[in-house]
Amino acid sequence: MNEVLRDLVERSGGLVTRAVATQVVPPWTLQYACATGHLVRVLPEVFAAAHLLGPHPGLPTLSRLHPALGHRAVCAWAGGRAALSHLSALHVWGLRQQTTGDVLHLSAALNPTIRTRAGVRVHRRHGFVVESPQVVQRNGLPVTRLDQTLVDSWPLLPTDDRRAPVIRAVNDRHTTPERLRHALDSTPKLTDRAALRTLLTRLAEGCRSPLEIWGHEHVFTVPGMPPFQRQVRITVGQRTMYLDMFAERERVNIELDGATTHGDPRQREVDLRRDALLATIGILVVRFAHRRLVHEVDQVRRETLAILASRAT
Repeated sequence: MNEVLRDLVERSGGLVTRAVATQVVPPWTLQYACATGHLVRVLPEVFAAAHLLGPHPGLPTLSRLHPALGHRAVCAWAGGRAALSHLSALHVWGLRQQTTGDVLHLSAALNPTIRTRAGVRVHRRHGFVVESPQVVQRNGLPVTRLDQTLVDSWPLLPTDDRRAPVIRAVNDRHTTPERLRHALDSTPKLTDRAALRTLLTRLAEGCRSPLEIWGHEHVFTVPGMPPFQRQVRITVGQRTMYLDMFAERERVNIELDGATTHGDPRQREVDLRRDALLATIGILVVRFAHRRLVHEVDQVRRETLAILASRAT
């Protein structure tokens, strides 16, 4: 391959467009690099170094690229007419990784000059513009804002994987249930929107994990159970903690321990130190393991009520 073109491709991370390449070499040089197998056309006017394609001959050429390079390729092809969205934006936001072979996603206006093709799906939106506040720049790429990305990705994810990105984004304080609900309201035809709305309600009520949501829906909000405050902020000395569920009158903190995190001996030590610190201000910590919450629901309820009754006297 021509040395000038090779240097350009290397400096560009393995990707080059015809418009950029022909600024430094004649068009026939680019054609020759493709003919000799050094470059591969992955999209109209967009070329990648051949050695960067994965060993998946049955896939579209674009889909053989690593997703990070594929995202750059589709953005170069779009040329400012579209932004990464749905599962591709979710990848860029760091909430769920795409893998080689996955379809890449763009959002564009209703009448874009780019259309869905092998390896990339273009979603058309009424009133969509590739600028703030609908689109932000992240890692040098245009992506839909986080709230809309999470809502758009919801029906495309396997059912068991849908909640995790939403919960993580809220827990990491990158968004709020209220902002997500606003994005959901602006997407009226979303598949399984009722399940997402229920999740947002649980997050707004203070649930911060799938186990807490399970406890809320199946264990602690049935008739006969008292109301609990959720994710209550408590400061003891220099340390600030958040309580999963707090009965203020009885000063009892119910903690719901996940199946994996709290099996770690180091995490167990952290929990014990935390519980001891809360005890210094009169708060009793009661922990229920994942197994008991799922398989011993009635017994967990009875124990909770007995503990609260003993603290109320």
